Amino acid sequence: MRTTSNPPRLAVIGGGPAGLMAAETARAAGIEVHLFDAMGSVGRKFLIAGKGGLNLTHSEPRPGFDARYRQRAGEVGTWLDDFDGEALRQWARGFGIDTYIGSSGRVFPMDRKAAPLLRGWVRRLKESGVHVHVQHRWQGWTDDGALSFDTPDGPMPFKADAVVLALGGGSWPQLGSDGAWMPLLAARGIDLAPLAPSNCGFDIGWSPYLAEKFAGAPLKPVLAHWRDFEGVAHSLQGECVLTEHGIEGSLIYAISADLREVLARDGTVTLHLDLAPGRALERLARDLAKPRNGRSLGEHLRRQAGIEGAKAALLFEVLDKAALQDMPRVAATIKQLPLTLRSARPIAEAISTAGGVPLEGLDDALMLRNWPGVFCAGEMLDWEAPTGGYLLTACFASGLRAGRGAVGWLQGTPHNRAS
Repeated sequence: MRTTSNPPRLAVIGGGPAGLMAAETARAAGIEVHLFDAMGSVGRKFLIAGKGGLNLTHSEPRPGFDARYRQRAGEVGTWLDDFDGEALRQWARGFGIDTYIGSSGRVFPMDRKAAPLLRGWVRRLKESGVHVHVQHRWQGWTDDGALSFDTPDGPMPFKADAVVLALGGGSWPQLGSDGAWMPLLAARGIDLAPLAPSNCGFDIGWSPYLAEKFAGAPLKPVLAHWRDFEGVAHSLQGECVLTEHGIEGSLIYAISADLREVLARDGTVTLHLDLAPGRALERLARDLAKPRNGRSLGEHLRRQAGIEGAKAALLFEVLDKAALQDMPRVAATIKQLPLTLRSARPIAEAISTAGGVPLEGLDDALMLRNWPGVFCAGEMLDWEAPTGGYLLTACFASGLRAGRGAVGWLQGTPHNRAS
């Protein structure tokens, strides 16, 4: 991969947080850096992530923070040793952007906007000498080892001494993360894990009535009960939303990895929702046993159990007419309402993806073990995390790690551990 250029030249492909951080890191070390992105501007998905308020990171202390990365907690934890949530907040302050901790522990810029941070970052990168090339879609390598790009002016080869690939996963393809890089790496003999939706919703198959009348209706608060791939029981309270097809929202996203894994093995997975997490079953049964005095069932549920709207619709969805007259059974169903999830929503709708380049195929500097000089970072790596700032933090941290690794490799210094 080395050429005779002086200073050494690094190509960073992908203009999301991981790629931008790799470019910044390498440029600060004196490397000539060229950043390529297929879109007309960099950071498109980053901007969309901040549309409702940029959740930059999370205030949860380590090692609890690390545990959010599930089976990859150990590997991602080493990236966080170099750049964790607090380091990300300090980095943002370098752009004059202060942050605050919300009631849920999530960390936001004071103005909750992504655009000022991204503008300042791109401006600083360009002023430092990073060459930014937009509308350059990577197409792999030429026969002589050059990078190949499709551009508005036609195909363009580009020689580089090292490459950082930060191409994203497969979610939100309209913003550039379309997974088109998968066959390009597979053709070079790189082992890959299939992309799968993460932080996603699920299909249930509602009746036409519920799908039409209650799509978009929130469920809050509810307590979810489920079993993971090993059969271990879990519960988590939060909020979710009914959709035309099924269910989604922050609570579902947080447990989507467990649900997806069981679904892939068994074909379906059952999720139970406690629609009244603040009431004990005994009290609920006692209240519902009170006389209705001519009131409708819906009104009785509202008065005696606080169940109305979308929650009531779910009860009518899963219980038949006879069961709805059996108040002990209604009470039990309110506390353990079963929902059979039939499939995850498509990758294109997911917030993020699992799968991609397995970490086992990379050294500690995130360089491909069987391809010296090629580094990978960000969501294209096979790790996942719930929303809440964990995704972004690991993308930043992996970009720093890959950038440092590329610098070490180009300068001939040990890189088995980024420093």
